[in-house]
Amino acid sequence: MTRQRINGLAVILLALAVLVTATSCEKLKVNNLQANYHFKRANNLFREGKYRNAVAEYELALKYRPDLVQAYRYIGESYKQLYKPGVESALNKELEKKALEALNKALEIEPNNKDIIYSLGDMYDKLRRFPEAEKLYLRILELDPQNMDNFYVVAEFYSRYAGEIPDAAKKAETMYLRRIEADPENPMGYAYAANYYEHLPVSEQNLEGAIENFDKANMFWEKRIALDPQNPQAWLAKGVNRWSRAYRFQIVPEAERLAIARDALQAIEKARDLDPNYPEPYSWLSVLYQSVLAKLEPDKAARYTAEGQKNIEKFQELRKRAAEKKKLEEELKGVK
Repeated sequence: MTRQRINGLAVILLALAVLVTATSCEKLKVNNLQANYHFKRANNLFREGKYRNAVAEYELALKYRPDLVQAYRYIGESYKQLYKPGVESALNKELEKKALEALNKALEIEPNNKDIIYSLGDMYDKLRRFPEAEKLYLRILELDPQNMDNFYVVAEFYSRYAGEIPDAAKKAETMYLRRIEADPENPMGYAYAANYYEHLPVSEQNLEGAIENFDKANMFWEKRIALDPQNPQAWLAKGVNRWSRAYRFQIVPEAERLAIARDALQAIEKARDLDPNYPEPYSWLSVLYQSVLAKLEPDKAARYTAEGQKNIEKFQELRKRAAEKKKLEEELKGVK
């Protein structure tokens, strides 16, 4: 073959390659446009709660872009929204299967995507499949240990299984404490721990343990107050904790209950004094006076009842004032 013929063939092959490449690029461009079109339509349908229609659009997006991981994720989310935990039916089983298939496919494409990991973990949680959910939630911690919110997510997951799964309550407690250790100057870490102890199940067979949990919660409220002493919500939370301790546990000697009730009174009054326009302290003062103090000191019952009534009226006045202010603000926005 002569050099001239070789050069001519090379030119033809080059031209064909350019043509194929251009055609492929154009096809890719069209596919991307089509995929984006259906993906956006699907997102709008998802936001409107039209989950089955959204799935159809996400599937069309995948027809043009099979690697569109977010389409798989939101197909899974759509089926998850349609799924009804605890309902035993063929339809619900099918929704469960499709949600898991789509979310696992998304995770297969992007195994380190924290949003997908959380979404799949949440689905296993809804199914009460503890081992699979636990593995995924711990994976989030492993991938993003600097995000303090992840400790709360995992702790709350474990707390949902307290009393059902061995050591789940202990694992939840460990997560709350790890969160505090990671950022000991953040008052919210103590608030989350306090809420955890207060909301543990109360067993009639172990009232002493329940009382101990309320006292642990109080300790964490006090630590929060130490970091943020001018916060009326923190003082109110402590006061409500002490009220609940005095009110709920009738087995405790009256002298001890009265001392705790007075501690509650001091904390709630502190919340009121820090913000006189904060309605909730007045409501809780009314409850404390009438449900505990009047019962423990019957010789002062009339005075406590009167104080309770005065505080509930103040609470109602402040709530009414706040509602009127909000209404006026909304009307002024409307004028603009």
